[in-house]
Amino acid sequence: MGPSLPPEPASGFYAAAQKIYPREIDGRFTRLRRLAVWALLGLFYGTAWLQWDGHQALLFDLPARKFHIFGLTLWPQDFLYLTLLLIIAALSLFFFTALAGRLWCGYACPQTVWTELFVWIEQWTEGPRARRMKLDRGPWTANKLLRKGTKQLLWILLAAFTGFTFVGYFTPVRALGREIVNLSLGAWPSFWILLYSLATYGNAGFLREQVCKYMCPYARFQSAMFDKDTLVISYDQARGEPRGARRRGSPARAQGLGDCIDCTLCVQVCPTGIDIRHGLQYECIACGACIDACDGVMDKMGTARGLIRYTTESAVAGKPTRVVRPRLLVYAALLSVVLGTLAYTLFTRTPLIVDVIRDRNALYRETHGARIENAYTLKLINLDDHPHRYRLSVSGMRGLELVSPTDPVALPAGSVSTVPARLEAPAEFAAGVHPIRLTLIAVDGSQVTVRENSRFIGPAP
Repeated sequence: MGPSLPPEPASGFYAAAQKIYPREIDGRFTRLRRLAVWALLGLFYGTAWLQWDGHQALLFDLPARKFHIFGLTLWPQDFLYLTLLLIIAALSLFFFTALAGRLWCGYACPQTVWTELFVWIEQWTEGPRARRMKLDRGPWTANKLLRKGTKQLLWILLAAFTGFTFVGYFTPVRALGREIVNLSLGAWPSFWILLYSLATYGNAGFLREQVCKYMCPYARFQSAMFDKDTLVISYDQARGEPRGARRRGSPARAQGLGDCIDCTLCVQVCPTGIDIRHGLQYECIACGACIDACDGVMDKMGTARGLIRYTTESAVAGKPTRVVRPRLLVYAALLSVVLGTLAYTLFTRTPLIVDVIRDRNALYRETHGARIENAYTLKLINLDDHPHRYRLSVSGMRGLELVSPTDPVALPAGSVSTVPARLEAPAEFAAGVHPIRLTLIAVDGSQVTVRENSRFIGPAP
């Protein structure tokens, strides 16, 4: 017989997550978080409908391979800008995390923003925390069915509108809306709207804090960016312990107690269900709800605020906090360099890309009058949303002349054009290989000039 298996543990390896019922709270950080939620949601839902210069202000048109960002149109050739933006986003996250902890998580993360909105709907339809808990424990009645059904209906409508808006940044949102009204929506737009609607509903309505606790990688590596001078939410253990209930206005120390009355409001208002009194935990999203709850209790007890507060480990230990430190300076320097590079490349960006391709069939051709001709193909990309006209000129060697095109070249808006060009030079000056320069100058007042180097090849000397 083989070896016997060890007995199974009394409790399984997996424990089902307990539903968290965040308590309603008011305070300066809660108001700031609400303001951030409304501002960010307003930008998300509103920007998709803005028009700019005849097209959607913010549109990532993948089929046309063009990104419209207000007055700027980016093409696949502008991949550098996307790279720089991603680097800036990463460095900004590192910088602000090292400076002030998880501000992104608490106030601007999409998971936080939409979860906050879904929780508001739940509070509006099912009532305060105690009533919601009682409703979930009770039997299914007409009142429970009405409240739960209303909540689910509003959640589904909000998730659907969110999915529609998100897809509207990749397909013109007005055309997308007309297709839905006319019941002519295609298969792929329908798929993506449904997918992002389910993602919104699942993450903000069902998973909620579990995304932050178990799925978000940022929660796992944030500690690598923290130090003793990083601003985090902390419980002042020296002041708060030992905990215990007491009457309002009665001195805590005379009773052998700290300022914490062990009301657990800081736990009840926490959207991730942690107890900040156990120290900094990776589940904490730094939303400040526990600070508002504790400050309210301290006000009622006639005690100074700040038992739970934004502070640093150094400050809690009675040491000075260093705001300017090597880590922040490195992040700030890198961020400044990348921001400067992005600003410079955008400022010097021209709306015309020129690619000069020599004729591969023949190095040169002898023409009448003892002249040597070279043929080229100019690939011209007009990156602007307006048509432009350019005149071609050549320079770089003695006797070089432009045979064609002699008239200005018209480039439609957002077009890729192929223009043949022929250059000639006297045979007496054309022997060997000569570096030349082709220049396109705008003749429509746009003040755009693009120069491109190439070679003119003649007979061997």
